[in-house]
Amino acid sequence: MGGTVTGILLALTFILFVIFAMKGGNLTVGFFVMAVLWTIIGLVPFDQAIKEIFTDPVLNYGKTASYIIFGSWFGRVLVDTGIAGSISRKTERVGKKSPVLATVLIAFVIALIFTSSYGVGSAIAVGVILFPIMFSIGVPKNIAVSVFTIAIGAAMYVNNVLFVQFQVFFPEVSWGPHYQRFGFVAMAIQMIILVLFILFNAKKIRNGKPETFASDSEEDIVEVPIWTYALPVLPVALSIFAKWDAVPALLLSTVIAFAATGNMKNYAKFVMMMNETAKRAISDIAGLLIMLFVLTMFQSAAVHAMLGFTDIFKKIIPDNKLSLILIVAVIAPLSYFRGPLMLYGAGAATAAILVGTGMFDQYFLYGMFVIPSMMGVSACITQSWNLWSVQYAGLDTKTFLITGLPWVWVATILNLFAAYILL
Repeated sequence: MGGTVTGILLALTFILFVIFAMKGGNLTVGFFVMAVLWTIIGLVPFDQAIKEIFTDPVLNYGKTASYIIFGSWFGRVLVDTGIAGSISRKTERVGKKSPVLATVLIAFVIALIFTSSYGVGSAIAVGVILFPIMFSIGVPKNIAVSVFTIAIGAAMYVNNVLFVQFQVFFPEVSWGPHYQRFGFVAMAIQMIILVLFILFNAKKIRNGKPETFASDSEEDIVEVPIWTYALPVLPVALSIFAKWDAVPALLLSTVIAFAATGNMKNYAKFVMMMNETAKRAISDIAGLLIMLFVLTMFQSAAVHAMLGFTDIFKKIIPDNKLSLILIVAVIAPLSYFRGPLMLYGAGAATAAILVGTGMFDQYFLYGMFVIPSMMGVSACITQSWNLWSVQYAGLDTKTFLITGLPWVWVATILNLFAAYILL
């Protein structure tokens, strides 16, 4: 009887959390309340809860938090030193002759920058450079916004900073060759779909009416050495080929960016820029870090609360990987509006349940949840930089969702099968 009541309470609070998340509720508050409720419902002893739910997971997450901080800082440095802007503006010369080719190049520039850069601040800083370029060559606003957001979403598959955020859900998954081969394939698939999206809309781009849009002033344009264009992928390259940890890879890349752009010639100027970029970078992710720390509490509470229900879930959940892939492929849009397939939403609880059963390899589960989550990152209005992009372009939400959804859904389905094969 007690187990039945506990199960009902867990199910009820799960449903309420899904509704709360999908209605745009604050996730930090939601995760903390769920952590407390599931600790109580799961009858976890007080002393054990304090240590194993509200202390150890947070302290153990410190390493991951450092990756996020250094990644955000690197992204801010790429922007503020002028490297990101210089890469972006090179496409303007192509745009006047071939707007379709320029749009494709812009998509790859965005993906290049965000293989290592992270944070809404970096996205905005790059967006205010690239959107005026796209508008000036006649790219319709709905297409320009989707190109920007889908390209960022593609890059996130190999962005170590985002990887370690999702890693908290799947502790057995590590950043190594087993994941990387999938990550690069998934990125390539989404970029191919994005190129097809651009080609599908080629006539609209060619016939588009160029618009003059507010952009950075000429004095803000900084000339940087062409070889610095490779810096956005340097941290990823060091991680893969030199087997470096993300922190030294990001730190070295940041120092090189400062030095190569002349920002280390004057000590006082360097210190000021170092402090300013660090301050802005950490400010960009401050709320995210608190949410992630609270999320670790919820993850631990979920594991403790689900201990007595593993057998029940095993009877309900299909034990065939292909069946799960097919189901998720059909219901993938449930990642939208922080739904039950979005890890930064109600999907956190769904993932906790599936991981808790121990039925599937965690690499497989990582792919199964991260792919629809990337769908949300790429084309859902609740993603911070997507919302900013829509507002910046003066686009209505419905048009944004309709434009991107069919294409990212196709990419999601293909990537789910890639995960089935590679993970």
